[in-house]
Amino acid sequence: MKKRYIQIIRTVIAWLIAVIWLLPFVGILMTSIRPMSEILDGWWNFKEFHLTPDNFMGAWNHPTASLKNGMKNSFIVAIPSTVLPLFIATMAGYGFSRYRFPVKKTTFFIIILTLTLPQQMIAVPIFQIMNSLGLVDKYLGLILVHTAWGIPWITFFMRNFFSTIPSNVEEAARIDGASDFTIFFRIILPLALPGIASAAALQFTWVWSDFFLALILIYSPDKLLATQRVPLMRGVYHVDWGLLAAASVLVMLVPLLVYAVLQKQYVKGMVGWSLK
Repeated sequence: MKKRYIQIIRTVIAWLIAVIWLLPFVGILMTSIRPMSEILDGWWNFKEFHLTPDNFMGAWNHPTASLKNGMKNSFIVAIPSTVLPLFIATMAGYGFSRYRFPVKKTTFFIIILTLTLPQQMIAVPIFQIMNSLGLVDKYLGLILVHTAWGIPWITFFMRNFFSTIPSNVEEAARIDGASDFTIFFRIILPLALPGIASAAALQFTWVWSDFFLALILIYSPDKLLATQRVPLMRGVYHVDWGLLAAASVLVMLVPLLVYAVLQKQYVKGMVGWSLK
């Protein structure tokens, strides 16, 4: 009975934490689907409750900061900024987990060290490098920065994941005459799909939600990403909170859909090597 009561208490505490965690999102959602007149006294006031799509339509077709164009621009940046570091870092992670080479530990230590660098510390060097390359206000510059930023942590992540895969299969393939590339692409890569899906979901979410790096490198009004356009919907003398909330929900939906699609593989990848 004592164990049962403890389990009940833990469950209640977990639900309370979940509710508290979801409250901000519920507030944004309620603000986005109701007219401005109903939320002036707070979104929790339900004396009147009318659903309206006007806030979403206004954000999607905003005259100066249209989310329709912003989300298209975000996809242009987010997709290659996810695929490129995944491809490079997956091979690098496999190399660190399987092969021995000079200065291996030092190189891996440097990779881990780069994970501790805050973006604000290297914002000026990033801008100077991209400016010298003529890549300021170009998607290619932002894609390269996100790729460089994603490679270290994905390498670390995939190296840990590959360490959980037994090497017996690879040894058998080598005996049959398979090359290293054949083993990696035809044997290891399919086995690593849960880890790759986990890394892809995290990297895509990070790039899609980024505001700081985009603010440094992208300036043209027609090139602004979705996250850059949301603050521009705030008027000088009037703030339409329903419009801002709807824009936030629309931007938030894409990472949620990515997670929903990759959820099964994501959980396998995150839980698999952590239980090793």
